[in-house]
Amino acid sequence: MTGPNRGMMQAMEVKEGRRRVVIEGVQPEVDGGRFPIKRTVGERVVVEADVFADGHDLVAASLLHRREQDRVWSEVPMAPLVNDRWRAAFPVTELGWYRYTLRAWIDRFGTWRRDFGRKLEAGQSVSVELRSGVDMVERAAKRATGAAASALRDWARRLPLDPEAALLPELAAKMASYPDRRFGSAYGRELSVVVDRERARFSAWYELFPRSAAAEPGRHGTFADVEERLPYIQDLGFDVVYLPPIHPIGRSFRKGRDNAVTAEPGDPGSPWAIGAEEGGHTSINPELGPMKDFERLVEAARVRGMEIALDLAYQCSADHPYLKEHPEWFRHRPDGTIQYAENPPKRYQDIYPLDFETDAWRELWDELASIPRFWIGHGVRIFRVDNPHTKPFPFWEWMLGCLKAEHPDLIFLSEAFTRPKVMHRLAKIGFTQSYTYFAWRNAKWELLEYFGRDLPAVAEFFRPNLWPNTPDILAEFLQTGGRAAFLSRFILAATMGASYGIYGPAFELMEHEPLRPGSEEYLHSEKYEIRHWNLSARNSLRRQIALMNRIRRDNPALHGDRSLRFHGIDNDQLIAYSKRSPDGSNIILVVVNLDPRNTQSGWLDLDLEPLGLAADRPFEVHDLLTGSRYGWGGRWNFVSLDPTSVPAHLFRIRPHLPLHSGDGLDA
Repeated sequence: MTGPNRGMMQAMEVKEGRRRVVIEGVQPEVDGGRFPIKRTVGERVVVEADVFADGHDLVAASLLHRREQDRVWSEVPMAPLVNDRWRAAFPVTELGWYRYTLRAWIDRFGTWRRDFGRKLEAGQSVSVELRSGVDMVERAAKRATGAAASALRDWARRLPLDPEAALLPELAAKMASYPDRRFGSAYGRELSVVVDRERARFSAWYELFPRSAAAEPGRHGTFADVEERLPYIQDLGFDVVYLPPIHPIGRSFRKGRDNAVTAEPGDPGSPWAIGAEEGGHTSINPELGPMKDFERLVEAARVRGMEIALDLAYQCSADHPYLKEHPEWFRHRPDGTIQYAENPPKRYQDIYPLDFETDAWRELWDELASIPRFWIGHGVRIFRVDNPHTKPFPFWEWMLGCLKAEHPDLIFLSEAFTRPKVMHRLAKIGFTQSYTYFAWRNAKWELLEYFGRDLPAVAEFFRPNLWPNTPDILAEFLQTGGRAAFLSRFILAATMGASYGIYGPAFELMEHEPLRPGSEEYLHSEKYEIRHWNLSARNSLRRQIALMNRIRRDNPALHGDRSLRFHGIDNDQLIAYSKRSPDGSNIILVVVNLDPRNTQSGWLDLDLEPLGLAADRPFEVHDLLTGSRYGWGGRWNFVSLDPTSVPAHLFRIRPHLPLHSGDGLDA
């Protein structure tokens, strides 16, 4: 051997050349173990790997796992699949961090037992081989203790008298418990799992502006008004109530209605222009009420099974105390003035971004971490983070890591409508959930590509939260599609995603007028003015939203995203997909008409095997939206959806049960 290969071999340090087993292709694993995978309490971590060795010897492998704080590993035998692929699983039962790794070894007794059985079957002499087997059992007895050691010694005495006993499964199981792991291989790294509470995986968010929560028009809403609104939100079925920034709003360069550059007297300004003489990120806009009212709101939501989520927006108005107290935390222009936010040609004079390249970055980081700690101290456990992609990744990884170590139950939703790799990096470094491109995925091919390919590829660390609208996003589909568009997008969000949210009451009241043609900004945007909403309006989607959230709660298949599977249907205006609960007992099939104006029909090609259905046996589908029940059989079944009534079927599949009749709730 000459050249670079020889040099490489000379540089390679071989500590033990008798380790013959290879472990590779381990899944799940994120970036070589640099980042953790994500699970919630009660879920299992299923681990697979390629495990093999040279020659014809059998191999064995085990999965090791432990909680971060434990020192002793628990061990689970891995089972062979096909083509040298192995699998095992372990449950995660507590919040926090877990670790897992693998080891593998030559299965000497298993190899001997296989070859011994072949020779017995062929009628060959096995006296010498039998002595080798007895020797292996005696050595296993030395590795064991107590009753297990005694039992193995009994087996060693039995084998010379009864050679065929070597093939009994009881002996194989006992030997597998005390294997010869000399020269075994260990996987080169420990992988990690971050375990969150269930709401990190399954949640329904409702966003509202507290200042618009007053019961009567013309008055600034308060926390007390939001508390009065809680029964309404509870009846809708939401469990997270998200409030945009509740802090004092700057007066300098305040924006007027419809984002006008100049505010008129009485204009409340944008809540995201944070900071005034009353304080900054740890202060409350006095028009919303005192801190005790906020704390009472948090407790009132908790009693009803809901949580208050706050907006974490790291930016400042021109009046924020930071500008005077810490001008070094901001960028300065050549004329000495502090740089406001710009996205040329747009200017945001009411917003001043922080400078994360400041020489005082450590002090800045510490101050920013103190803000969520303050609100955690007042009962908040969920934060929606505004534009995290405009702040450095190392900052988020540090801060989220510190806060989650102190409070493992925290949930952080990343509002990053940006490039996929940036969104994915934020998820890897600690964000619990993430906004998605769902608002702009309307055509069937777009939904199939995004939910059938793009999101599954990052499912180990990226938890999607689907929003059909936000205060910033009024998609064109909602502007022009009418009631059917709102319903179909809502059903898609609430069933494709285990977590989803709506900006209300704008959504249930179908607010759809844009600021101007081609704009996604709302006319009379609530970001810049106080709105009064008629919650009792006859055309409200309140009843349909409440039904959908009840269906979600009652069907475990909709509590996760991993089982999402698309099914063929011969109409590009119809999309069909299913979800199945982990134990297989709950199966949901959804068919949605993507055309908000016309009835669409087609033949559904249902992939039966993954749903546990037999091709030769009929089954019942119960439409949970209308109450209708149908008897189906085989793969192909006909569907037709009129968007003016109900634009979707939401079937619960009941395998091989008799038909019943029932009443339902139409749109």
